[in-house]
Amino acid sequence: MKRILIVVDMQNDFISGSLGNGRAEKIVPRVAEKLTAARERGDLIVYTQDTHEENYLESFEGKHLPVSHCVRGGSGIEIHPSLAPEANDIVLEKPTFGAIRLPALLKPYMEADTVLELCGLCTDICVVSNALLLRAHYPNHEIVVDAAACAGVTPESHDAALTTMRACQIDVV
Repeated sequence: MKRILIVVDMQNDFISGSLGNGRAEKIVPRVAEKLTAARERGDLIVYTQDTHEENYLESFEGKHLPVSHCVRGGSGIEIHPSLAPEANDIVLEKPTFGAIRLPALLKPYMEADTVLELCGLCTDICVVSNALLLRAHYPNHEIVVDAAACAGVTPESHDAALTTMRACQIDVV
């Protein structure tokens, strides 16, 4: 069985920066454990990286979430240092919640029994968006989300996103 680990937006601004919170900081060790295990197995690791330009606050998203974050060239966009990508890992920039290019990027790596596993931030925005995007593109593949390696904006919205993913045949462990 082949596995692909997708690490969603484990960036400084979401952990300790402009949109950070203690829940996000708390999952960093769990995500690091998942990365270590994936590397030991030889799994493909894909990071999504929320990426905005200086004019973020003028964008549709910026008008609805008026907190500048993950701006290209700043330290907030960087993956947390303890989770840094390695040479064989893939980093996929994305301008909004769902990494629309992710399913096509994964296609060459997909086999009949490939399991897709997601972890990261925020459960209720980017993790759920990417999990549902992958479910739509890969309806016959196992998709897993590790709840202990995810954090939401609030505990309630984290739980609501997990419920949504379960309803869409995504395994939440």
